[in-house]
Amino acid sequence: MELGLKGRRALVTGGTRGIGRAIAFALAAEGVDVGICARDGAAVSATVAELKAKGVRAAGRGLDVADATALTAWVTETAQGFGGLDILVANTSAMAEGATETEFRKAFEVDVLHTLNAVTAAMPFLETSRGGSIVAISSISGSEDYGYEGVSYGAMKAALLFYMKSLARHVAPKGIRANVVSPGTTYFTGGFWHEVEIRDPKGFAATIAENPTGRMARPEEVANAVVFLASDAASFVSGTNLVVDGTLTRRIQL
Repeated sequence: MELGLKGRRALVTGGTRGIGRAIAFALAAEGVDVGICARDGAAVSATVAELKAKGVRAAGRGLDVADATALTAWVTETAQGFGGLDILVANTSAMAEGATETEFRKAFEVDVLHTLNAVTAAMPFLETSRGGSIVAISSISGSEDYGYEGVSYGAMKAALLFYMKSLARHVAPKGIRANVVSPGTTYFTGGFWHEVEIRDPKGFAATIAENPTGRMARPEEVANAVVFLASDAASFVSGTNLVVDGTLTRRIQL
């Protein structure tokens, strides 16, 4: 399928590891120029060099997405450097756990506000794109309860679902689409589930057993869904929540 992405310009938050990194490289493989940000400046520089080796323009900056001023500056300056912007992927998460005010505040500032601030900064550029697309990374935890210990994470992922649906209807007249991808359990070296595998092998095995596929997702499989939604192949798909979970969830999504 021809995705029609060659020559487009994209920004991906949290683009140096896991799902964010996979998204950045999947976009680059389609000929998209990619800008990334993450807290680890050295990792950003190394990832940018790898992206450039794919034959696309790439740029990056080390920053904390909870810093609205720094995030806005990065979006604005990178889009200007690319001569415009077509795709925004809000991927960064605080991965907050627990029910304390501190955890809720951290999850709100990173998962929700960073998405809002990135969208706000990107909007003037997306409005001039010939096919502007916004994709936010939520989680199956935003629509199913997986335990009170993760309530702050799930609550903010649920907030993203509402925000993106409303945003999609708001920006549709401007020719911009907005969608969500909700991954299920996703495994990569150094990630959350890798750490669970090390510290709690039995719990890790039990989680695997809950999925009829008998495994977790790979970051690349989530990235493929994001690239599809960002592309012309999904030109009439907006306001949707695309679940990538290998049938882990049991609900009928309406």
